[in-house]
Amino acid sequence: MPYSDSETVEIPTQPASMQVTVEVGAATHPGRVRPNNEDSYLVARASRSLETVLTNLRSGDFPVWAAERSYGLVVADGMGGHNAGEVASRVALRAVIEHALSTADWIMRDAAEHRARIEERIVERFAAANEAVLEQASQNPRLDGMGTTMTLAVSNGACLFLGHVGDSRAYLQRGDRLQVLTRDHTFAQALADTGVISQEQVAAHNLRNVLLRNLGRTASNADVRHLLLESGDQLLLCTDGLTDMVAEPAISKILQFAQSAQTASDQLIAAALDAGGKDNVTVALAKYAWQL
Repeated sequence: MPYSDSETVEIPTQPASMQVTVEVGAATHPGRVRPNNEDSYLVARASRSLETVLTNLRSGDFPVWAAERSYGLVVADGMGGHNAGEVASRVALRAVIEHALSTADWIMRDAAEHRARIEERIVERFAAANEAVLEQASQNPRLDGMGTTMTLAVSNGACLFLGHVGDSRAYLQRGDRLQVLTRDHTFAQALADTGVISQEQVAAHNLRNVLLRNLGRTASNADVRHLLLESGDQLLLCTDGLTDMVAEPAISKILQFAQSAQTASDQLIAAALDAGGKDNVTVALAKYAWQL
C-alpha cells in the first residue's frame, strides 16, 4: 500500500537505557603483603546505534540518531603459584569479552521478555571462562591447578543481572543501606548455611577463604540473579581483599559520602590498605541516576 500524507508514522521513543546515566569507577592494588596483583577487573559499555546519513523521508518520520546502552562490570580474584592466579583472572575476563563479541544479537532492550535468555547467556560466559582457564592450565605445567573467582554485572536501564562464582562480592547501596547481593562459595559459608556455625562466625572462621566453587575446576557453576535498580543506587563489585579488611558499615559510609564513583573506589582501596592490606584488593563501582 503506497504511503500517503494522511498516514501517521510512529517514531520510537528514547530507549529506557538512554534515560539512565551511569557513572563508573574502578581501582586495584596489590596490597602491602603480596608481591604481585592477581586480581583483574573490567568495566565496559556496549551500545547499539543508528544514525540517519541520507534519506528522502520527511523530517519527523524517522529518528536522526538512536542508541541503546548496556554496562558491564567484572572482577576476578586469581589463585595459584608462580603468578598463575594473575594468569587465571586475566584469561577469565578475556574469555568473557570474546564470548560477548561472538554473541552479536541484542537481547537487553526488553529484559522481561528475554530474561531467561539473558541469564542463560551469563551462565554461558562463566562456562566459557572456566573452559579457557582449564585449557590454559593444561598447556603449561606451571599453571596446573590455577583458578579464579569471578563476579559479573550487566545492566540496561533499570534492569540488572548478576553472575557469581567464588567469594568476590556484589553489593547494592540504596540510600543509607548496604545489601550484599551474592553468597560466598566458601567452606565457612556452607557451615553457616547448614547451621553448624552462625553467620556472625563466618568472618573470623579459619575456613572462610577455602573456596568450594571457582573457575578452573569442575565446581564452577555460577549463581545468577536479576533485580531492578532505582535512581540513586550504587553497585559495588569487590574482591575479598576489601571485605576481609574493611567492615560493611565503613564501606557503606564511603559510598554514601564520596563525591564521585572514582573517588569512592580510591577511598575503598585506601581503607583496605590502612587496615593492613593483607591481600590484593580490587573494586568496580557504578552509580545510577534517572534523567528527569
